[in-house]
Amino acid sequence: MQLTNKVALVTGAGSGIAKATAKLFAKEGAKVAALGRTKDELETTVAEINNNNGEAIPLVADISNPEQMQQAIQAIIDKWGRLDVVFANAGINGVWASIEELTPEDWNKTINVNLTGTFLTVKYAVPYLKKQGGSVIITSSVNGTRTFSNTGATAYSSTKAAQVAFAKMVALELAKHRIRVNVICPGAIATNIDENTDRQDLEEIQEPVEFPEGKIPLTDGKPGTSEQVAQLVFFLASDASSHITGTEVWIDGGESLLKA
Repeated sequence: MQLTNKVALVTGAGSGIAKATAKLFAKEGAKVAALGRTKDELETTVAEINNNNGEAIPLVADISNPEQMQQAIQAIIDKWGRLDVVFANAGINGVWASIEELTPEDWNKTINVNLTGTFLTVKYAVPYLKKQGGSVIITSSVNGTRTFSNTGATAYSSTKAAQVAFAKMVALELAKHRIRVNVICPGAIATNIDENTDRQDLEEIQEPVEFPEGKIPLTDGKPGTSEQVAQLVFFLASDASSHITGTEVWIDGGESLLKA
């Protein structure tokens, strides 16, 4: 088990990519702090880990709230005394709308959760990662990094591009402390995040594009799975990627090469 004796924080751990990653981390020996906003989902994730000989605790917190994130990370230290891996995955799709219809409130909410939330997660973890080194993995997206054709996703794509810049800045700053910072950029993955996307009157502003054989070349259009993404996150968390930092990795079956 490659993460034995290590402690990992996973945000957004109640479902999807983060849940699959939390379970894989635990299977590989890590103690897992599963953080999110939905208590019932977190408790399900934690129960699945603990019932399979793993060790996990739930942490209910809003990643965009500084006080809550400080308290959550302190709870990890109080419980296990260290922090080695941070998977900053939590985020929202938010409102997708034309620039004229996108409200300042909707813009700010997406920025606060996706970008400020990433900043706070990493900021408050760093003092503890510095003690022995560690790995930070941030979930960005193909949107804003390789793909710009999802019309209306302006706020979301801006946060995803900014996360890559943030990771590269922080990777260089923290390298002397043996802290690696990398980014994953998933494409279409079968999760429930689309259920939380508020698409508003996009038909009139979208450019029509047809992909007769599917938009994901590697799988003939079939989306990837959370478990596939979890394997990438595990690689970046493990010593197998010990010389990789400040790097973004796209995991999309070639989707973003076809659909720019």
